[in-house]
Amino acid sequence: MTPDPVGDVERRLRAVEDELAIFRLIASYGPAVDTGTAGAVAGLWDEAGSYTFDTTTLTGADNVGDLVTSDEHQSYIAQGCAHILSLPRITLDGDQATAVNYSRLYRHDGTTWFVARVSANHWHLARAENGWAVLSRHNSLLNGAEAARALLQP
Repeated sequence: MTPDPVGDVERRLRAVEDELAIFRLIASYGPAVDTGTAGAVAGLWDEAGSYTFDTTTLTGADNVGDLVTSDEHQSYIAQGCAHILSLPRITLDGDQATAVNYSRLYRHDGTTWFVARVSANHWHLARAENGWAVLSRHNSLLNGAEAARALLQP
C-alpha cells in the first residue's frame, strides 16, 4: 500500500479543526448563560439534545436555552455569576465526539465571590449542518459520589 501524505495531512487537519470547533462551542457556554442569552445557549445544542444536572433533565435545545430565563438563574445574573469551564479532553470518532471537563460556578454575594458548584461534565456531540452541536451533556457535582467521577471517563 502506498502512503498518502496529502490524505494524512487532510485527516489530521480536519481533526484539529474539529477539536478547535468543539473547544469554541464549550467555551461559549459560560458567557451565554452568564448573560442570560437563551438563544445562544439553545444554539449550542442539537434540536433534540439534552442537558442533565442534579436530578433534572432538559430535552430540546429551546428547553435548555430557557434554563437561563428561570427566576433562580436570573437572580444569579443579577447578583453576579461566572460559569467557568475547563479545557475539555475530546475524543473524536468521525462525526461524533465526546468531551469531558470540569465546571465551576462562581457567585457573588454582594461582598465577595465564592465557588457555589464544582462539577464533572460529560458531553456527547455530533457534527451538524452548521458545525458541531451538543447531543447531551451530563453534569454532576463532585461531592465524592462515584457517579460524578464516572463522568470524567472518555
